[in-house]
Amino acid sequence: MTEKKEEEIIEKKSLNFIESAVENDLKEGKNHGKIQTRFPPEPNGYLHIGHAKAICLDFGLAQKYGGICNLRFDDTNPVKEDVEYVDSIMEDIQWLGFQWEKVYYASDYFQQLWDFAVELIKKDKAYVDEQSAEEIAKQKGTPTQAGVESPYRNRPVEESLALFQKMNSGEIEEGAMVLRAKIDMANPNMHFRDPIIYRVIKHPHHRTGDTWKAYPMYDFAHGQSDYFEGVTHSLCTLEFEVHRPLYDYLVDELTQIPSLAKDPGYRPRQIEFNRLNLTYSVMSKRKLLTLVKEGLVNGWDDPRMPTISGFRRRGYSPESIHKFIDKIGYTKYEALNDISLLEAAVRDDLNKRATRISAVLDPVKLIITNYPEGKVEEMEAINNPEDETAGSHFIEFSRELWMERDDFMENAPKKFFRMTPGQEVRLKNAYIVKCTGCKKDENGVVTEVYCEYDPNTKSGMSDSGRKVKGTLHWLSCAHCVPAEVRLYDRLFKVENPAAEQDKDFRELLNPDSLKVLTNCYVEKYAVGMKPFSYLQFQRIGYFNIDRDSTPENLIFNRTVGLKDNWGKISNK
Repeated sequence: MTEKKEEEIIEKKSLNFIESAVENDLKEGKNHGKIQTRFPPEPNGYLHIGHAKAICLDFGLAQKYGGICNLRFDDTNPVKEDVEYVDSIMEDIQWLGFQWEKVYYASDYFQQLWDFAVELIKKDKAYVDEQSAEEIAKQKGTPTQAGVESPYRNRPVEESLALFQKMNSGEIEEGAMVLRAKIDMANPNMHFRDPIIYRVIKHPHHRTGDTWKAYPMYDFAHGQSDYFEGVTHSLCTLEFEVHRPLYDYLVDELTQIPSLAKDPGYRPRQIEFNRLNLTYSVMSKRKLLTLVKEGLVNGWDDPRMPTISGFRRRGYSPESIHKFIDKIGYTKYEALNDISLLEAAVRDDLNKRATRISAVLDPVKLIITNYPEGKVEEMEAINNPEDETAGSHFIEFSRELWMERDDFMENAPKKFFRMTPGQEVRLKNAYIVKCTGCKKDENGVVTEVYCEYDPNTKSGMSDSGRKVKGTLHWLSCAHCVPAEVRLYDRLFKVENPAAEQDKDFRELLNPDSLKVLTNCYVEKYAVGMKPFSYLQFQRIGYFNIDRDSTPENLIFNRTVGLKDNWGKISNK
């Protein structure tokens, strides 16, 4: 077998079921060989990691097959929508590395959708129902029991037309009447039982103002918007699988109206895939909005939030999110994805791109008693050992240093290879030192640690073959800068908050999801770095510079630790 044939087989095996469907459509010449997708968010909140999966699919599929992907805002409910959300959605998509061909809004099609609804009424395939939402719901029946027809189902066409006009003129109050498609109240698919396709909303729209009072429902607007735009593959999450027959039905009806129909050789196709559910998180926009509005988090981009802007602020790279989504893939089966897979993806990515610097989060003073007072040396520090092009910088070394309090123990167990009396360790990029003791305050708290250095053991020099098992990071007291460090952890304390139906989700929040440390120090090298820079604090974890950070007030966010310590704790 030739090398080219082997590559083709590998590529074929790697296709997910959606890519296979697309390739089959192309092979059969459907839609004249055209590929067009869309990402259709409702601008009623910030995008979360679940949307990132859809974005990567919608835009990625178009890129792979030489098509286009448009951005379409599903703005059919003016009560919940806002321009702020429109702007944030655009920013998130571009941060993930994608660019739409064109921007559309469902509101662009309000007139066409209205005209379609009027035609359905004229064909006696839609009617105005004056029952309450509760009464309509009661008449729906069950999957095994037929529904009951509305008493308004057979009202005269002219009457429904007149009332539909009043629904949009402002004469009808919200909830007083709706427009329903007249389909089949005995259909086993509940969505066919005369679905509501228009309702009255008396609230200004962020784009159309007060022009409209009657607004289309999602099921009515979605498929028709796809059709008007020329979408070939409408990719949705699995909950819309049962909606697909209605999607097809309404598109069929639309193609029968000459003034609205397109090329008869064109037809959109809906395909469903599994949602992205993540442990220790919630994906409900309603719950996320509650967290924001009740001040339980610090805004939509709080680094604990599963929003794309939250991950960006926490220090995740777009590449790490792509890698995670590629790893979990697209299937027809719902699953709860372990957040540790996402954390592993960001560790792997940041290991290659993060600049290494030293930081001390819980400082205690280390005094090298035999080091000359007033002497300062510059020690070279490699910016990233995984990237030869990253270069290096210098860090000052002096007699008085800061070290991590956890790196010292006066009475240490045998396998404690850090600072303890009588034991040698290496100070990273500097010298081997031997601890000689410590000083405590009246409460027994260590305030100073003492050691002596060997001037012949400077990094890069011969150290007479002497080996030490511990290497510690440090900062010169006179040459570092203070900083605030925010240690973020998982927002919820239970693995699957959505499964805890008997509890208010607020009760499940992790009280230790944020710890703010204000007595920290970092290298001066960090002062000139821009917000969102990717960093690794040596021996501690991956961090980034918060957007509120300034050279005078440095603020760092922990992205993720160097190891999955949470997994170790939860398995005990």
